[in-house]
Amino acid sequence: MLVDWEELHLVQHLVRHGSLSAAARAMGTTQPTLSRRLEAFEQKTQQKLFERQTSGLVPTAACLSILSALEQMEANALAVERRLAAQDDALAGTITVTSLDWLGDYLLAPILTRFAAAHPGVTIHLLNDARRFNLSRRDADIAFRFGSFDQSDIVERKVADIRYGLFAMQAYLDRFGHPNATGDGHAIVELAEVPVRVSLSTWLKDLLPDARVMLRANSIRSQLSAVETGAALATLPHFLAAGRDGLVSVDLGVAAPVLSLKLGVHQETRNLPRVRKLIDFAVSQFAGLRPKLNPSS
Repeated sequence: MLVDWEELHLVQHLVRHGSLSAAARAMGTTQPTLSRRLEAFEQKTQQKLFERQTSGLVPTAACLSILSALEQMEANALAVERRLAAQDDALAGTITVTSLDWLGDYLLAPILTRFAAAHPGVTIHLLNDARRFNLSRRDADIAFRFGSFDQSDIVERKVADIRYGLFAMQAYLDRFGHPNATGDGHAIVELAEVPVRVSLSTWLKDLLPDARVMLRANSIRSQLSAVETGAALATLPHFLAAGRDGLVSVDLGVAAPVLSLKLGVHQETRNLPRVRKLIDFAVSQFAGLRPKLNPSS
């Protein structure tokens, strides 16, 4: 029996994503297509690899027994791809960059566009997503995120300090007044607590412990839109909030949080000329933005 790598790769995707629909989205195909491929592979191997349940796919013992070998095969294949790619000395090709919502929209998109305009052979894919893409698996070439990278083969570099603060519309302050030491009688919008944002939500809760949480959102853009209704306060990055019509900084005499933005790249991928050139360009662009990203108090 001859097994194709794509069939084995399908098994990996299904284990990682837990369902046919999620795996289909990640692979850019359809659920029925993956279902047919899985059934054909199970018939070919005469092994049942997944139990179909309403909650998704559960790997069988047969499936679990081959996972470590599949992971090693994938790691070896990716190492070969990276080393071959590193021999490409052309300043052309595709670069995939990942980031978070507002960072990608308001900071990275202009920077990446300027780079691509200066290098017509380069196309950049910008993915704004809270998921942590695996740079070792080449899910992306470069990642911008808050916090450290936990993979040993990833090279990280700090590119900026980004200052946050408490903001409200002037109309809100005119109506409800300046918050007191506890925030009693005021309403806030919180960021949903994911690891990179815990420090922001904790700071706001400590600052205004008695304020009513009106809304929890998983993006800064949603927070900003909510605050601009004039119904609540929120922790926002100065770069995004400062200068917006009617939006003002609320100073309660407490040091505002400053988060370090880091760039991560695989130690082999960084040798690609187009990737190395983009990293140098992005670092220089962020250096020019320092006064806006981390303004003095």
